[in-house]
Amino acid sequence: MADKRKTKKRKEEFGEPAESEKPTSEEYSVAKWLKANVPTKKTKFLNHHVEYFTGTKAVDALLTSKWATGKSPIFTTRHEVTDYLHQMLLHKLFHRAKKVPVSEQELKGKSKKKDAEKTSKSGDEKDGEKSQASACEGKDKDSKDKEKEKKKRKIRLEMHLEQVFLDTADAYVWIYDPMPWYYWVCGALVVFGTIGVCMFPLWPATVRKGVYYLSIAAAGFLVMIIALAVLRVVVFCLVWILTLSRHHLWLLPNLTEDVGFFASFWPLYKYEYRGPGSESDKASKNKKKRKKDKQSDDEAEKPLLAKAEPEAQARPDPAPEEKGEKEEGESKEDAPAQDKSESESENSQRSSTDRDFEMVDPADLEPDPNNT
Repeated sequence: MADKRKTKKRKEEFGEPAESEKPTSEEYSVAKWLKANVPTKKTKFLNHHVEYFTGTKAVDALLTSKWATGKSPIFTTRHEVTDYLHQMLLHKLFHRAKKVPVSEQELKGKSKKKDAEKTSKSGDEKDGEKSQASACEGKDKDSKDKEKEKKKRKIRLEMHLEQVFLDTADAYVWIYDPMPWYYWVCGALVVFGTIGVCMFPLWPATVRKGVYYLSIAAAGFLVMIIALAVLRVVVFCLVWILTLSRHHLWLLPNLTEDVGFFASFWPLYKYEYRGPGSESDKASKNKKKRKKDKQSDDEAEKPLLAKAEPEAQARPDPAPEEKGEKEEGESKEDAPAQDKSESESENSQRSSTDRDFEMVDPADLEPDPNNT
């Protein structure tokens, strides 16, 4: 507080007018009129849903308002309007934001996440639902193509370092959020209601008796709903056991669902047959067939792989004559190519036999002295 007083005194000494911390009633009325008449857009700003407007539209709207065309106008030119709106910005009725274009990489990352979520959800659904999901995905792709054709630039808002109002297309985010009148009415009703409940002993006898009967009726209604919930489960279990899980019967199926009051009591019942020949039975059979086909394919591949391994190991070595011809052909090639081919042949021999030794002609071997 002492620092603020010092700054005010210094401004008064140097002839500078002291700026008011709070906006005036006139600025509040101008802000309310702007928020009602200037078009705004909704977006996310720092993980909050906000509304913003452009500077040029606000200036154009104020030049046609009563504050510019009345008997005692506050401003008459665009420069004066911008100065007035700058004062409103300093009084924190709105703030300046920076438009940043969203890159294609960010949009692709978001679309990939959405596609992954859709595929995970569609994998758990039934075959009929999968077809519907694929149709929906086709529609989404068509809509995306149309949006690409339009080439609308997507932007996001960030805080601007220079908090100045300019007569440009910059974005200004609303901070001023007036309280609606019905909020005040509801608050007053809550206050008076709590006071009335606290004064219950002073109520007339007839009113107290009526409240007593109403409370009993409300308690009876709650007990009835709980009894219905238990009864529907008992009926379902009995039908399910007696019919060996073929018939499913639910009384008031929406009673415990997240629906409206009247919708929770309609329909009165829901019957579903899940025995042989039903749709659920067909779907389960299709799933079992797919699993069996996959297992049979895997079992058929295993013996083929097992046969291929011993055949590769049991291949006969090439004859010495064929080797000699190959060596003569290779001698005609360049030396580096020969070294590469020899290394590749050695690696192939080692990989096929899984042993570290080389294949040599019997003529190249030295005779053992013991045998002689």
